[in-house]
Amino acid sequence: MPQTPTSDKARPRPPLPALFRVAVAPIQAFFRLEAASGILLALCAVAALAWANSPWASAYSALFDARMVVGVAGTQGHFTFRELINDGLMTLFFFVVGMEIKRELSSGELRTFSRAVLPLIAAMGGMIVPALVYSAFNYGTPAQAGWAIPMATDIAFAIGCLTLVKARVSHGLVVFLTALAIFDDIGGILVIALFYGSGLHVGWLLAGVGVLAVLACLNHFQVRNGVAYALAGAALWYAMHHGGIHATLAGVVLGLFIPARPLRPGRQVLEELGRYVDRTLQTPVDETARGAQILYIEERLEELEPPLNRFVHLWHVPVAYGIVPLFALANSGISLAGMGWGDLLRPLPLGIIAGLFVGKQVGIFLFTWGAVKLGAAERPGGASLPQLHGVAVVAGIGFTVALFVAGLAFPGQPELLTEAKLGILVGSLLSAVVGYGLLRFMVRPSVPA
Repeated sequence: MPQTPTSDKARPRPPLPALFRVAVAPIQAFFRLEAASGILLALCAVAALAWANSPWASAYSALFDARMVVGVAGTQGHFTFRELINDGLMTLFFFVVGMEIKRELSSGELRTFSRAVLPLIAAMGGMIVPALVYSAFNYGTPAQAGWAIPMATDIAFAIGCLTLVKARVSHGLVVFLTALAIFDDIGGILVIALFYGSGLHVGWLLAGVGVLAVLACLNHFQVRNGVAYALAGAALWYAMHHGGIHATLAGVVLGLFIPARPLRPGRQVLEELGRYVDRTLQTPVDETARGAQILYIEERLEELEPPLNRFVHLWHVPVAYGIVPLFALANSGISLAGMGWGDLLRPLPLGIIAGLFVGKQVGIFLFTWGAVKLGAAERPGGASLPQLHGVAVVAGIGFTVALFVAGLAFPGQPELLTEAKLGILVGSLLSAVVGYGLLRFMVRPSVPA
């Protein structure tokens, strides 16, 4: 006897949690990729460029140029949405940069001079030569203030590019590029502090010194409360903003004051927990008491993790996948209307392109090769010269900090800023494509694929 087909209403449906897991699985897989942050950054830059040259370009300008007003205690601050991102949210980016620098210096690849010397030398070449190349094109022109634009390496983009050819790049080379980018960040931070201020005001700088004393006390006494650091960081930002130093650097300073040591020695905590387990957990208790015991154990285990590591884990994801892509979206929207290929040959964009693509690879490769030849260090990861050259080309991907410096170099000069952004995009794209091509097709695999 034929069976009656089951109606749609009678068919079992997958539970909502199962459907949710299926829907978010591709997203979770994407964010597990090492190159995910670099890919997202690139997508936001492309989206901004497309948006600014679409029929909805006015909406792009209206969104990021929208005026905002914030009032606190009778005072008011006026800024655009783009300024909120660049001067406010990017402070959190620099906060993470400061913590990453401190972690590498305290317990990472830069904790000893022998490990740090080669990427330090390479970073010096990667900052000095691009600045000289840019200045050769723009010295004596209104654009000469942008000499620092091609100095920085964008770590998210660069590591993302190396991830695509990881079979041809040793782990030692990846560590070398990461350390190089960290020294680049340090150099960029010093340049911003020294050359892109707005006139120093001693009173506010003294107030900033007072905040630094508070941060030193928080660090000394191993304070773990994030609210205390947030309040001190906000006060430091305000003091630096009025003191003539770019306020986002408050994030770097704050990151350097986060404690890098655990609250108590690990062996002491583990011994204490062992005694606690022997004394209490073997005794039958009700569920409420058991929950309190487990909470006590969790609190003791948290003492093993330095506040620095905890804060890095807390802020890395929102910064890498939220703030930095938003920064790219807000600052990469260049209108190409009326532009031609000849515009790339103007001194400003050409100086940035040459600085990123030529200056970076020449400076990094020659300084590294010279240091190895002089016996100051060994080749990173036993890399061959073609591998080292390919990584030096990839280091010419300068995006986030380059865009940031461009905004500081040309305030109130939209034409120069547009040219600078164009040079940054083209120079970074050229470095990424050529660097990938060299490592992909000109270098033999060094590790199993």
